[in-house]
Amino acid sequence: MTFESESKMQLNIMKKILVPTDFSQYSKNALYVAADLARHTGAAIELLHVNLVAVYSVPFSEYSAGVNFVAEDDTYDASAAKVLEELKTEVLAMPAYADLDITTRVEEGYLHTCLRCIANEDEVDLIIMGTRGSSGIAEFLVGSNTEKVIRTAPCPVLAVPEHIKNFSLKMVLLPSTLKSDQGSVFHYLAQWEKIFHFHVKVLYLNNPSGLATDGSAEAQKNRLAEAAGLKKTDVIITSGTFFEDNAILVAADVCDADMIVMATHQRQGLSHFLFGSITEDTVNHTHIPILAVPIGWQK
Repeated sequence: MTFESESKMQLNIMKKILVPTDFSQYSKNALYVAADLARHTGAAIELLHVNLVAVYSVPFSEYSAGVNFVAEDDTYDASAAKVLEELKTEVLAMPAYADLDITTRVEEGYLHTCLRCIANEDEVDLIIMGTRGSSGIAEFLVGSNTEKVIRTAPCPVLAVPEHIKNFSLKMVLLPSTLKSDQGSVFHYLAQWEKIFHFHVKVLYLNNPSGLATDGSAEAQKNRLAEAAGLKKTDVIITSGTFFEDNAILVAADVCDADMIVMATHQRQGLSHFLFGSITEDTVNHTHIPILAVPIGWQK
């Protein structure tokens, strides 16, 4: 049995990947990241374009209507479907991706709502989307579409910054409270480790569990990692900070991480307004991919 076929058997948590696209370059980069991951796992790809013209015109929207086709209501969907098929053909024309299972789909509605519904209906295991982030007044008022998807998706979301073209994982940063509810995230990451054989730096930030500084954090990390089957890990302990997202990005730079994996509580409504989300804040400012995993999510 080859390494690749063995890997596909091991990563049984990933059978379908959903990739939204607005036909921009950064969303195309996300598609190629999805293709590379599908090549390693045997997952099928569902390539989606959401028609936002009639229902979504927020001034700071990260995903706007594609400009590659006519936007009149009676021809929009047909034109979008044609461009999706061309994009699919472009990917399948590459020898490395020739055997991928890719389907295309056009829907109408709000992006995050469509993604949530389709992910539930089609039993999607992972959403991969390109992001340009959001900052300043746009971040305060509406955030980014990626942020909204992370907050509402029923499965993990991989946010791919616009400049990322190659997906190679050697070092992964895992910020964690080391509380018991983090076990599912450790377990999920262990499935990825079987494919990419990366090293994991566990970032213990602000001592949220009140662990002593005598090695208790290392011991708790070891318990979570052992229970999940996560092999190559060590822990980084930081001093207190009010800017957790910045501390995470600095730690990622220091350890030369290729991806950040973060658990998310998916707060909404008043809870989100009052407490926000470290995961979403980090996604809005990252320059490397971030894998957001809902707390308690298991395949």
